This record gives sequence, C-alpha cells and structure tokens, in this order.
Amino acid sequence: MAVEYRGCRKLVYAEVTTDDNEASGGYVTGEVKPLAPVGEISKTVETSSESKYYDNVPKIVIDSEGSDTVTFTIAIPSDEVLAEITGRVYDETNKSLIEAPRAAKYFAVGYILGEVGEGDQEKFVWRYKGTFNIPDETSVTKDSSTTSNNMSLVFTGVYTDHVFTNGGGTGKPSVVKAMAQRPSVTVTEATFFAEVTTPDSSDEE
Repeated sequence: MAVEYRGCRKLVYAEVTTDDNEASGGYVTGEVKPLAPVGEISKTVETSSESKYYDNVPKIVIDSEGSDTVTFTIAIPSDEVLAEITGRVYDETNKSLIEAPRAAKYFAVGYILGEVGEGDQEKFVWRYKGTFNIPDETSVTKDSSTTSNNMSLVFTGVYTDHVFTNGGGTGKPSVVKAMAQRPSVTVTEATFFAEVTTPDSSDEE
C-alpha cells in the first residue's frame, strides 16, 4: 500500500510535573493546552552504528540512539505560551513576557499527522518528555511584497524516567519516548488529546 504524509494540525503541549517510579508519583502531566497553529512538522533521531569484526569479517553491529529533534514550523504563539514553554516569566497583570533566567521544565507535546494514498488516514502522536528551544525571531520592514515570517520551534525529546507497564508492548515494561495511534471507535481525537495518553492509559479507554 502506497501512503505519503500530507497535512499536520492540532499542536498541543502539557508540562511534565512528575516523572519517576515512586508509588506516590509516576508519570504525571498538567493540563493539555494549544501551542500554536502549525505549518510543518519534521523529526530526526540521533543514531549511530558500528560493525565489530571477528575472524576478519563483520559479525556484530552495535547501534546507539540519542535524542529526537522535532522541528515545528508555527505561527507566532502567544507571549503567555512562549514564556511557559521556554521557561521564561509571563506577568499576567502587565501582560508582559519577561526574559528572566530560564526555569528548567519538561513538556509532553502532541500533534496529528495526515496521510494520503490508499485510504486517507490520520495518526495521533504524543511525545512524552522534552524541552523546547528558545526560537529565533525575525521580522522585516513592510514593503510592496507579501513577505512575512513565522517561527521555527525545536523540541528535543528524550526517554522518560518512568517505566510504563505497556511500554514495550503488552507485558513488557519500558521507558518510552513517544506513541503514535490511529483513531478508532474508542480512541478519538477528543479522547486522545483530552490528556496526555500513554501506552498504559490507552488500554483503559
């Protein structure tokens, strides 16, 4: 079956407030909030491989995996959202974004990828733990053209500390970077993004 990516939407985020394996903790996030309208989503994974030789031939391949880098091309988010995801300060009284020293925060980020080909579908995605960079800002003078500038926001994702019961498949606990799921009778857009859906919580829907 031939399928290609086409379309992306519903970029949301939630702060990771707890990420451990304590009885009183676990993996806990705050409220799911809209981030910004999204124009493009691209992901790369830091990987490397090396062959080990025995008896003059390669016998073993050692693989390693680093962080994920997800780049979101977005419309300019509100100052309140930008302050939160970059660890800055938003003064609600004065409606001001204050570039104070950054607070260390981790977030989950969710989005939808569209697919076309032999049956149009969508894929729901939650990435469970990472940080947002401080994005560059560019604006040029108005002229006779229609030129304007959006924003490139980079999310660096890592594995959770929390071990999910269903992280490696049923009965296989594991730490997790992300989960992608297709809509179904029980898994709808509304339910999947009402909270940060995990490999464990998805079994409960």
